[in-house]
Amino acid sequence: MAAFKDQIDTELARSLAVQLANAWPGFPRRQFVAGLARELAPLELLARVDLLAHRLSRSLPDPFPAAADVLWRALDAPAFTGWMTVPCGSFVAREGIDTPDVSLPLLAGLTPRWSSEAPIRAFIERHPDLTYEYLRRWAHDDDEHVRRLVSEGTRPRLPWAAQLRGLVADPSPNLPLLDVLVTDPSPYVRRSVANHLNDISKDHPELALDLARKWLARGDGAAWVVRHGLRTLVKRGRPEALALLGVTTSAAIEIVDFFVERDRITIGDDAVFTFTLALSDREREPADAVVDYRVHYVGARGVNPPKVFKLTRRRLVPGEPVTLTRRHPFGHVSIRRIRPGPHVIDLQVNGQVLRGVTVEVTAD
Repeated sequence: MAAFKDQIDTELARSLAVQLANAWPGFPRRQFVAGLARELAPLELLARVDLLAHRLSRSLPDPFPAAADVLWRALDAPAFTGWMTVPCGSFVAREGIDTPDVSLPLLAGLTPRWSSEAPIRAFIERHPDLTYEYLRRWAHDDDEHVRRLVSEGTRPRLPWAAQLRGLVADPSPNLPLLDVLVTDPSPYVRRSVANHLNDISKDHPELALDLARKWLARGDGAAWVVRHGLRTLVKRGRPEALALLGVTTSAAIEIVDFFVERDRITIGDDAVFTFTLALSDREREPADAVVDYRVHYVGARGVNPPKVFKLTRRRLVPGEPVTLTRRHPFGHVSIRRIRPGPHVIDLQVNGQVLRGVTVEVTAD
């Protein structure tokens, strides 16, 4: 599988140059890609985006409004879309930061081709009042991509982008926007609101719970947002979050059996574990079980804090045990390297850790 960074390569840069030259015949196509392969080779994804944005700064006309006109004309072509527009958004944040009334509408124009959630964050920090004026209007836009930008661009902890530390500390400016979008007709928008709620829950759990209580009364779409948005608090075992999802945390649930198929595997293998859930003999009514599992990865300096993975939610009936099997990979991924050693896997049911097993992971 090709690395993510390889989406930004010389072929893409040539395609971008063609689209911009179609919009503005003065665009220096050859100069734009000259020596690019050598410069791109050692760079990771975001650095590659920055490099192309820098080259756009040297290639598009001055002042910035003239460059913005070129990008607007490029948007008339359906082929101007996808990865090639990512450095264009970065260019807007870089060169258009002092002309927000030109830049912000352009970011809204670009966002259906590739989300402007990252570049808009520079304007939230530099021009908060004006940017929020636009965000309030965009929350009612006809295009679902623009409405999603309102929620996604203001997320305090958006992955692959700089945190908005002011909103991490105080997310209240975003709450009126989320109140509008939580019942949006588009699942694409509502998923962003759920992820935004999850961001808030990491720093302000009580505020997230208050929002969830209010939103639950606003229909099925908002209820889905709450269920997805409280996932971090559910993983942390917060009883208030579980109760909002209709889970009775007082039910006595037991792990009858828990074993791994192989207790010794090599890096790159999967650990396959099976367990049986049952209600205690003293329980007379059915009860829901929200089941997660935690992996205690071996780190460079010992065992890391456990990583929680969602598993399932099951309705348990007295006298009817439920047996489940899960396969968990122990291979290297971009955000985690697997190290040899004993890795503990434990089961968490309705926020309570019940049982664990150990898998010995050895080198390739």
